[in-house]
Amino acid sequence: MVSKMTKSWAGAAVALTLAAYAPPAASQQAPTYVSGAASRCTGPAIRCPGFEVGIPQGDYNLSLRSEADINLPNPYSRDETWLKMPPGKGKLGSTSAINVDADGKSIWIARRCEENGCLGSHVDPVMKFDENGNFVRSFGADTLVYPHGMWVDQQGNVWVADTQSNLDRRPGGAGAPAGTVPNGDQVLKFSPTGKLLMTLGTPGVYGHDNSHFNQPSDVITAPNGDIFVADGHELTNMPYRVVVFDKTGKYLREWPLCDDKGVQTSDCSHSLAMDSQGRIFVADRGNNRIVIYDQFGKKLDEWKQFGRPSGLYIDKNDVIYSADSESSVIEGNAYVRGVHVGDARTGKVTAFLPDVLGNPTPWRPLLGTTGAEGVAVDAAGHIFTSQVMPFGQVARYTRNKTP
Repeated sequence: MVSKMTKSWAGAAVALTLAAYAPPAASQQAPTYVSGAASRCTGPAIRCPGFEVGIPQGDYNLSLRSEADINLPNPYSRDETWLKMPPGKGKLGSTSAINVDADGKSIWIARRCEENGCLGSHVDPVMKFDENGNFVRSFGADTLVYPHGMWVDQQGNVWVADTQSNLDRRPGGAGAPAGTVPNGDQVLKFSPTGKLLMTLGTPGVYGHDNSHFNQPSDVITAPNGDIFVADGHELTNMPYRVVVFDKTGKYLREWPLCDDKGVQTSDCSHSLAMDSQGRIFVADRGNNRIVIYDQFGKKLDEWKQFGRPSGLYIDKNDVIYSADSESSVIEGNAYVRGVHVGDARTGKVTAFLPDVLGNPTPWRPLLGTTGAEGVAVDAAGHIFTSQVMPFGQVARYTRNKTP
């Protein structure tokens, strides 16, 4: 049912007309196609038209989705009941950070506590579940502000990119209370049992040098232990970059993102992945593309066939999974929110798992980010997605058996 509705979206969107959202008269020029956030967002943090009310501005009689994308198969079944929250651990709030344990079966998440941020909360944000969705352990209470990206290295250590500062950003815009201990805007490395092993960045202080981050979004490690951090999320007053450290946390190098001509320069580093060749894949959500680099920052390629990427994952077979939680009419409905699956070696897209809510519309308002924000895949091929909105869901997808 979902697949049929999703596939029919492109055609239906062209024909649908609501009086309150009528298209321009035939004699008028069609609205300009807008890609990226720069021309539609204002202020020090990205807040796009319609974000708060869930109805992005644009022509709802338009769909730029290609036939190739519409015809992608969805060979998976979705299970929204897999994860079982244990009693006494609070609610499952917004979650983008998700990864697979070193055992290839268990799943780690770093939830934003019980809402969309951990300020004022004292629950454990980092949680481990076994292959059946049963709770194993949790840790991290009062250590994280806004967990965004996550990585589990070969030794089973858990890395979390904690994007926001507890000094700079408070609910309702209020400043931090006097005596607040600076926290957030860091990358933290925990042992599998929750012991803090390493901290990168300066707690609570944004910056753009060797010891400060500008809202780190994600982190991964190479087989030799080098640490790659995607630095930048929604602040627009500092450049975006990938920062590289050695396994001890010593700064090695960095390279800029979104520095090519004609692109917008925000939301350029939302997620990271690495393939078997050691190439670094960056989710440049602001420009609706995946950008591929070598480990020294040489740009190798860019792909725009995987939607508007919020989360990336590449498995041991070089299958790439791209989670799209923000496609909308702003990009002409060129893609539908969900997960694109393809070949990380060639860029060929082979499947699409549509989000059950689809893209926001005037008749179905959604907040700016819904559906799959993070994505991970276990050794058996199950796909797991985490989402910021609506709260409280980590879904598991299982490939359908061939008759």
